[in-house]
Amino acid sequence: MIETADLLAALRRYWGYSSFRPLQEGVVRSLLAGRDTCVVMPTGGGKSLCFQLPAATLPGKTTIVISPLIALMQDQVAQLDQMGIPAALLNSSLGAREQSDVMRKANQGAYRLLYLSPERIARQDTIEWLQRTPISAFVIDEAHCISEWGHEFRPDYRLLSRLRLLFPTCPIAAFTASATKLVRHDIIKQLQLRDPHKCIASFHRPNLRYLVKESNSATQSTLLLQTLERHAGRNVIVYSPTIARVDQTVDFLAENGIPAIPYHGQMDNNTRRENQERWMSDEVPVLVGTLAFGLGVNKAAVRAVVHLSLPKSIE
Repeated sequence: MIETADLLAALRRYWGYSSFRPLQEGVVRSLLAGRDTCVVMPTGGGKSLCFQLPAATLPGKTTIVISPLIALMQDQVAQLDQMGIPAALLNSSLGAREQSDVMRKANQGAYRLLYLSPERIARQDTIEWLQRTPISAFVIDEAHCISEWGHEFRPDYRLLSRLRLLFPTCPIAAFTASATKLVRHDIIKQLQLRDPHKCIASFHRPNLRYLVKESNSATQSTLLLQTLERHAGRNVIVYSPTIARVDQTVDFLAENGIPAIPYHGQMDNNTRRENQERWMSDEVPVLVGTLAFGLGVNKAAVRAVVHLSLPKSIE
C-alpha cells in the first residue's frame, strides 16, 4: 500500500497541489487497491485526477480510459504529456502507422494511461491486442452514457459490459458528473461492478444560479442580448435546439456587434476543432452550439450557459 506521504508527493510533483480535494483520496486509494469503483462527482470536482494519479504511480502497467470524445482525449493526453506522465490515445484521428506505433508501445507497458473510444473497444482486434497489454484498470469516463435511463445514452457503451467477462481480474472504475440514483444503479449493473466503492459527491454548487425565463420568438432575442451584455467579454455557451438555429443565432449576434462562433455535428472536423480552440483560447467569447458541444470541455472560466429551449431535464 502506498503511504499518504508518497501520494502527496506525487500530487505535488505532477499537479502542484499540497492536498486532495474532498473525496479524491478515497477514490485514489480504492483504485490503488484494485477495487471496482463508481464515482459521481460534479464538473470541476477533480474526477480526472482520481484515476490519473493512481495510473502515474503504477510503473509498467497501463490504465485504459474509455472516453466518448476525440477532443477530450486530445486535451487530456496533451495535459499529461506536459506533466511528464506517459500517455497516448488511439482513435480515428491517427494514421495507420501512428496507430501501430501506439499499440506496439502499449504492449511494452510504455504508457501509464491510454485513451480509447467505446467504438474502438467494440472491435475484436482491439480486444485481442489489449489481452497482450499489461493493464492496471479500466476507467469508463462519462459512464452515464451506458444507461438508457440517462440523457446521453450511446449504444456503443453497452458493449463495455463485455470487459468483466474478457478481463475478469482487472478492476473497473466508472466516472460521471451526471447520474441520478436510477442511472447509478444501471451503471453498476451494466458494467458488472463487484462490491464497488461508491463515491457520490454533493451537487450543491453555491457559486451557481439557475434562472428559467418564459419567452416567445419576439422576446427571446432581447433576453439573449441582455444576458450576453451582462457577461460582455466573458466566456459564454449558448445551446440551440437545432443546427439551423445555431447559424441563425450566430448571424443575429454578429448583427448586434457580439462576436460568436458556431459548433454542430454537420460541420467538418477541422472547422469544429478550430472553432473550439478559438473559444477555448478566449479569441471569441461566445460559442453557439448544439448539445454536440460541451461533453467534457475543460475550461474553468465559463461564466454563463444559455439554453434557447428547455433541456430534456433540468438536471
